[in-house]
Amino acid sequence: MSSRRDFIKKTAKATAGVYIGTMGFSAKSYARILGANDRVNVGVVGYSDRFRQTLLPCFLHHNKELNFDIIGVSDIWKLRREEGSAFLKTQVGHDVQAYVNNDELYRNKDLDAVIIATADFQHALHTVEAIKANCDVYCEKPFAETMDDANAALKAVKASKHIVQIGSQRRSGGNYKKAAEFIQSGKFGPITMVELTWNVNQPGRWRRPGLLDKIREQDTDWKRYLMNRPFEAWDPRKYLEFRLFWPYSSGLPGQWMSHQIDTVHWFSGLNHPRSVVANGGIYMWKDGRRNWDTMTAVFDYGPDNDATKGFQVTFASRMHNGDERPAELYFSNGGELNLITNRVSPTGGLRQGHAAAMNMQPNLLPEMSLAVEEAKVIASANTGGDALSSAHMRNWMDCVRSRQQPNAPVEAGYNHSVATIMTNAAVRSGKKATFDAKSGQVLVDGKPFRY
Repeated sequence: MSSRRDFIKKTAKATAGVYIGTMGFSAKSYARILGANDRVNVGVVGYSDRFRQTLLPCFLHHNKELNFDIIGVSDIWKLRREEGSAFLKTQVGHDVQAYVNNDELYRNKDLDAVIIATADFQHALHTVEAIKANCDVYCEKPFAETMDDANAALKAVKASKHIVQIGSQRRSGGNYKKAAEFIQSGKFGPITMVELTWNVNQPGRWRRPGLLDKIREQDTDWKRYLMNRPFEAWDPRKYLEFRLFWPYSSGLPGQWMSHQIDTVHWFSGLNHPRSVVANGGIYMWKDGRRNWDTMTAVFDYGPDNDATKGFQVTFASRMHNGDERPAELYFSNGGELNLITNRVSPTGGLRQGHAAAMNMQPNLLPEMSLAVEEAKVIASANTGGDALSSAHMRNWMDCVRSRQQPNAPVEAGYNHSVATIMTNAAVRSGKKATFDAKSGQVLVDGKPFRY
């Protein structure tokens, strides 16, 4: 395998100036096309719970078939780094090098791609690092928590030829694809309203009490962790429970709303809201967190140049009552598209009696199932993971091979980031937030929103 890899690399380098440049491929990209069976070496950026519990099982469900391997893991916490190296060795059957930071990881020139599963606020900048290191990327969501980070990452990715998949796994689900096709075909009619909810009753959600006693400042790199955020004194909660603390995470918008609002952008073809108003608070779990345990946001969507067209979206989330059955309901004048039941129905549509009173024709959608049988991508009960994430990982791996755009390209991450940052700005300012596409900034009172 190594000799074939060396041969392909040498061949690519020898012909790069004559042929590759005219095709728009880098030498590494062309080498991979030539060597469809050449091994793709992957590095892990952040040996986190998300990576270990979901992304790794999904990767392992496909890596042998597609000839992908994990050769290194970077984590700035000594405990996670050592645990990651040891555990990954048992999974891939050979030593996996542990790196104290990403600078060390990217000195390995055999690296082809990385999976990024670090803290929310780090995703965009870690993507920039990977692109500069000539690597393809699977990047967890949310893509960015500030527009400066989002803009920097979008620019870096668009200037490259690299494959970047954002972890918005709904885009790889058969039922979601079917819903998108139905709405985009015009059969649903104009969207008039979307209701999104995500509720749990979990006091321990995003808490890490068992790990707080294990981590020590001298065993990690707090300065590197903070990246471009304002300096704060060492705090293990902000390191391990970052989802509860702005500006390391927006919490509910970045973690949950980013998934659901992405389907709005995908189905409607609109890139971002026109405006957002929102309200939230910490009503139940008063454990020192900064991010809310309850919030509601109301979005106005539609063409920027036509205020007569559009629809409203609401997102509501609470962490103190609920059974974690995220709801996505799309409404038109003819009925609803329900992504809990995976059905299109005439529920709520314009019926005969109401239509006749205004000399109108009834408007009722047909009964239709959105359910599909997923094939080959289901992570087994023995390996963990989930069907959507497995399909999404498979799509990224296929695209690393084919050099085709993945289901959730960088634009998907950028657009959901705009919506989540607008929501964060609205809640924290108590005012309406808008987006200026020309400057790439979320605005409150006409000024860019800053932490």
